[in-house]
Amino acid sequence: MTDESRGIGGTVGPPWSVDVLADLHAGVLEDARAAELWPLVNADPEARAILDALDATQTDLASLAEAPAPPMPAEFAARLDAALAAEAAARFPAPRAAPEQAGSGDAQVVDLAAARRRRNKRLGWAAGVLTAAAAAVVAVTVAIPGTTQQSGTPNVAAPAPTGPSVGSDGAGAQALIGKGLGVRDFGPLQTEDKLDACVAAAGLDPKVRPEGIRPVNVGGKAGTMIILTTGKLAQFRLVAFGADCGPGNPAVLFDKVVGEK
Repeated sequence: MTDESRGIGGTVGPPWSVDVLADLHAGVLEDARAAELWPLVNADPEARAILDALDATQTDLASLAEAPAPPMPAEFAARLDAALAAEAAARFPAPRAAPEQAGSGDAQVVDLAAARRRRNKRLGWAAGVLTAAAAAVVAVTVAIPGTTQQSGTPNVAAPAPTGPSVGSDGAGAQALIGKGLGVRDFGPLQTEDKLDACVAAAGLDPKVRPEGIRPVNVGGKAGTMIILTTGKLAQFRLVAFGADCGPGNPAVLFDKVVGEK
């Protein structure tokens, strides 16, 4: 980037062209020409000031190249983790074991829609049985003179488990991440407010929103599992709450970290 009008083939001396000084500083001039110019430049304070500025700029650039890269913001890291996990799940879906091949320790993956249909059938059948039983109790109470009803709150049956089955310690829950990302199915908890109360009771930060929420069957118990990012690539924290969780009662069924350590 030499300036042909000053210093090279033209006027040698101040005012110096910045291009000529930059070429001299960078060592791109011929040796004979550089040997001719260096004494003249060193004797000129203004030229020396420009060369000192070039030295400082070169030092700054070198320090930037050696400086460690700043960490990725947690928000973008979480989005990247979720996107990578979704892509991995789409490309390499977890194999579904045949019923006769599934061992006692294996987690059986159940289609959510089919599970809901079976649950609704069970609930309808159970409602009919409860209605018949209530009618029988009323009939017996009326038939026996002097019989009085006892006050008190009847026991409330626990909700029937829905969603895929996992072990009581969360074994097999990792296979649910791919289809759980982006899902917001509160299962037996029904509402986000109730889930937030369970999260707070467990000591988790309610402001950290889960990447996925889905119902699970944890060793025969109805639960709701949340998928949280950990800030590490392809690593997630899975926490499942029982249907009876709430303020002061986290009812955590399992809490585990899965993925790359």
